[in-house]
Amino acid sequence: MNEHIEPFSYAETLMQALPKGVLLSTEKKGAMNTMVIGWGALGTNWGKPVLTVYVRESRLTRDFLDASGEFTVNVPLGTVDPEIIKVCGSKSGRDLDKIKALNLTAQQGETVKAPAFKELPLTFECKVLFRQVEALENLAQREGKWYPADKNGNKDRHIQYIAEITSAYIVK
Repeated sequence: MNEHIEPFSYAETLMQALPKGVLLSTEKKGAMNTMVIGWGALGTNWGKPVLTVYVRESRLTRDFLDASGEFTVNVPLGTVDPEIIKVCGSKSGRDLDKIKALNLTAQQGETVKAPAFKELPLTFECKVLFRQVEALENLAQREGKWYPADKNGNKDRHIQYIAEITSAYIVK
């Protein structure tokens, strides 16, 4: 049984874990995918508790997320196996079933189809309210370092997702 929590009571835990890497997980047509994110924000928009996350245009997770409109953010409590962050932060779901390869203990979310994981038990279930591709021309010049051009001059921008937190809990 999951231990339900008030999302803002774990704001400090989330914000301290985020720069080290947490998982953003999605589901599409019965398939699951997860990736590491290191940017995000917890807050209130439109009178709702929200998580704002950023996913690059090129990521498989973006395809899943755009199709489903749902995701989970999975946060470690205490020590996490560094291999989880390494693999989920460097391998594509196009080439590897990361959940299976890492033997992650997945359970379906309560209000979304995206998974929660025993190994990263602090779980925020989210449904997308707003999606926007970053307009790099509006970015402060000093932040352009995050968007180097490829050999063709293309830049792999982030998509910003603001999502309502529909459930928050600790997997037991």
